[in-house]
Amino acid sequence: MKTHKVGIILNGVTGRMGTNQHLMRSIVEIINQGGVWVNPEETIMPVPILVGRNETKLRALSARSGVERWTTDLDSVMSDPNFSVYFDAQSTLRRADAVKAAATAGKHVYCEKPTAVDTKTALDLYHFCEEKGVKNGVVQDKLWLPGLVKLQRAIEKGYMGRIFSVTGDFGYWVFEGHTVPAQRPSWNYRKEDGGGMIIDMLCHWRYVLDNIFGPVKAVNCRGATHIKERIDEYGKPYACTADDAAYAMFEIDGPDGEIVVNFNSSWCTRVRRDDLLTLHVDGELGSAVAGLRDCRIQHYSNTPKPIWNPDIDQPIDFYDDWSKIPNQEVYDNAFKVQWEMFLKHVVLDTPFRWNLKEGAKGVQLAELGIKSWDERKWLDIPEL
Repeated sequence: MKTHKVGIILNGVTGRMGTNQHLMRSIVEIINQGGVWVNPEETIMPVPILVGRNETKLRALSARSGVERWTTDLDSVMSDPNFSVYFDAQSTLRRADAVKAAATAGKHVYCEKPTAVDTKTALDLYHFCEEKGVKNGVVQDKLWLPGLVKLQRAIEKGYMGRIFSVTGDFGYWVFEGHTVPAQRPSWNYRKEDGGGMIIDMLCHWRYVLDNIFGPVKAVNCRGATHIKERIDEYGKPYACTADDAAYAMFEIDGPDGEIVVNFNSSWCTRVRRDDLLTLHVDGELGSAVAGLRDCRIQHYSNTPKPIWNPDIDQPIDFYDDWSKIPNQEVYDNAFKVQWEMFLKHVVLDTPFRWNLKEGAKGVQLAELGIKSWDERKWLDIPEL
């Protein structure tokens, strides 16, 4: 058995997302399964080291994960030739300098999004890594969620025919902390720390829409800060300076014509829908509603014929005539799937198109979304 060992610097994984999705459910799971399978006689085995600023958190995370090596000295591992990959899950404003340092040290770069808070910095990171000759990638996890995988396959098989509209709903109530503790970090709600719904989530919606439906060509966005004060991790109140909701429309250049998208994203909404994220897709031949894990479809032949009559109880149960797409395979953790693809890209040079330029596209959409809000108008999206 041939095993390719890949040393990985995991910087910033003491945070919620880094710990749960990248460390415990991706890297640790890959190690536990015996590495990334290449063929019956070849595997790729990650060899991680935990890096952060808080020694107490690193010790605890090392004990929990079984990853023995950790350090608060990032420079020491940047110069260590045993580590060829640098992963960044720090808060957004810390990312650019660390990524450039890693590329300068010859490390391949994989990082969370948004890669920056402005398009120029995000695009500069891509060009910098390319000039240094290192492979680079950005996390675009939602493409491998089971519900969206099922939706993509239904579209590819022509189930809905020509698609003309998409309605996206994302979000949930994030407690402000006065009575019930908040379930998201406080920096998310401070613009000066890189927080905000638009910069956070429009980066996601860019790659979701681009990859499933077609290139996003224009944006019209309205942000809001609905909750003005929250309580931080130390029990102290702070002013919310970042937007906690975004109400956006997008124009997409679909394969069969224009697709109109309406997408609401909010941390100030109480959920009464199928999931925390849903995409309702309408086409000539059918419709689909995809969530994180499930996707339901309704064909033209199954479509009921409603008649408007508010004077009687609604005789149609509009949930009845939808079919749930069955699980046709085992769906692995979406973050883990992309990690395995990136490791194969590093070791075997297999194709990996989700590079830092794709990450810059997400930042571009977010930046233009904020500009659209400021200027109260539609904005076209230029090619990068």
